[in-house]
Amino acid sequence: MKKNIALYAENLTKIYNLEGVKVRALDGVTFSIPKNQVTAIIGPSGSGKSTLLHLIGCLDKPTSGKIYIGSTDTSKLTDKELAKLRNEKIGFVFQFFNLHPLLTAVENVELPETIKGVGEEQRREKALKLLKQVGLEERAFHYPNQLSGGEQQRTAIARALINNPEIILADEPTGNLDTKSGHEIMQLLINLKKNATVVVVTHDLDIARHAEHIVRLRDGKIEYADGFKKKLL
Repeated sequence: MKKNIALYAENLTKIYNLEGVKVRALDGVTFSIPKNQVTAIIGPSGSGKSTLLHLIGCLDKPTSGKIYIGSTDTSKLTDKELAKLRNEKIGFVFQFFNLHPLLTAVENVELPETIKGVGEEQRREKALKLLKQVGLEERAFHYPNQLSGGEQQRTAIARALINNPEIILADEPTGNLDTKSGHEIMQLLINLKKNATVVVVTHDLDIARHAEHIVRLRDGKIEYADGFKKKLL
């Protein structure tokens, strides 16, 4: 594995059995994602984008093929080892934020550390620093229903950063936001590439234009995987 590659997928296939019908969501996909860059995974609905994100995020296992995160062959890991890798190396950002409605912004950011049993003072200090990083220090003690969509997504990004992940996976992170808020969130994700590799699944080509590297899917296959966006967008 090259030092500048954060993630590599080799001949990746995922087949679902839906009511006795086999659906090939991904079909022999091979590509790499460079370190400390923003990669956009794009393609029409049903192309396999979300399936691919779940596989590279170790939320699901491929039917065949391999995924390497750094030098680690994830196909050789047990479920427990996969969970450990996921918790330590990957941060997730979702379209609908997935914030706990009864927790404040800072409590939502702390949640992964709370589950791990980290002390209250230590996790609170870290969570407040992250909220400051995303421009929400003055909203730390507000509940999700008191925050705008953009503020909720900033909170979700801060939560994704709490474990200092090497890879940030964002599934349609701007899909539930207005255009202005969407571009602000994308700029925030771009700024994270100093310390992490950022992978964004999006159907929005305006958002994809912010990325340095593109993976385009169609019908479960790689249609394009390169950094030369002029050919694509």
